[in-house]
Amino acid sequence: MTRQTPHTPSRFDEIVERRGTDCAKWDLMEPVYGVPAEDGLAMWVADMDFRPPRVVQQALERLAAHGIYGYPAGTRAQDEAVSRWMTERHGWTPDPDHVFTTHGLVNGTGICVDAYTDPGDGVVLFTPVYHAFARVIRAAGREVVECELTLEGDSYVPDFEAWDAQMTGRERMMILCSPHNPGGRVWTRAELEGWAAFAKRHDLVLVSDEIHCDLTMPGQEHLAMTRIEGVADRLVMLTATTKTFNIAGAHIGNVIIADPELRARFASRMGALGISPSSFGLAMATAAMSAEGAAWVDELRAYLDGNRRLFDEGIAAIPGLRSMPLEATYLSWVDFEGLGMSRDEVLERVETQARIAVNHGPTFGKGGDHFLRFNLATPRARVKEAVKRLQAAFADLQ
Repeated sequence: MTRQTPHTPSRFDEIVERRGTDCAKWDLMEPVYGVPAEDGLAMWVADMDFRPPRVVQQALERLAAHGIYGYPAGTRAQDEAVSRWMTERHGWTPDPDHVFTTHGLVNGTGICVDAYTDPGDGVVLFTPVYHAFARVIRAAGREVVECELTLEGDSYVPDFEAWDAQMTGRERMMILCSPHNPGGRVWTRAELEGWAAFAKRHDLVLVSDEIHCDLTMPGQEHLAMTRIEGVADRLVMLTATTKTFNIAGAHIGNVIIADPELRARFASRMGALGISPSSFGLAMATAAMSAEGAAWVDELRAYLDGNRRLFDEGIAAIPGLRSMPLEATYLSWVDFEGLGMSRDEVLERVETQARIAVNHGPTFGKGGDHFLRFNLATPRARVKEAVKRLQAAFADLQ
């Protein structure tokens, strides 16, 4: 594959029109946020406005050309691709026999809640964190136990001493988001060891959602929780191709469990719920985890870094605003507390004046009150336009 040069237009600069395509991100921003469809900017739902690697499209074209859409023969090819991908990109080699294929990782999280807890049990979240976790836990009749991350300087850090004091003994499971969504942290080895020790102290199943593990910024290295010693007997790993390759609509995710007892409990719930994968998702995911897919991801990471730099500079130019240093993901977590404005006034300027649909901080749990989350995985021209609109909306402060 020919690599990009400074003189070659990036494939990620292409504006692909998504309005009117049954797209949640673009077609729902007006009914959800009141941001006009005709000229609004959709920077909320966490998918990208980029076409996936060509190899993914070719896999779908082969299925369409055949024209018969029956049951797939199994997941072995995808499971082996997962093992190779993790070996080459992240330095750990899961056994293909330990990989379960779910309908995405929200589904995988829900099965974990079902398999490892009972109604009324506590499930620990480290907030602010991806909002779907709490939604699934509450829907299952479990208690969400929010352990709030500490804001130290411009980044979140764990506070295990404070969290130890919160535990009541009713907690059975914890969910770690690594890398962190929405704060963009890549947790250090020492921090991961701290979470592993916390899980042991309180006898918790540790579910590590690592869906953003491939999307680190230059100079950052994600460390998989499975590489932390002494935690395998309580660890459930969640990974996926969906965020990495922008194939979220395929609804496919991996739940990887080395411990035999945990694996048997998960398999039992999978069987009871009758869950089996889509042939389309399997074809897309397997094709993506290839040499061509890897090269595409490397280009993507560099492009996202450029978007991050542009957006951060634009936010920093508005007095009272700051964006967290983005170490991974394509989601910028912006703190509006320094403005001294009410949330309603901030949203009026962002959504009504700037016409940008964004995720509201309080939906991510404790610690999110003064924040908004912006999705930067869009062509750079749109990031420039978003910065221009935000600076105009807050022009009286500059």
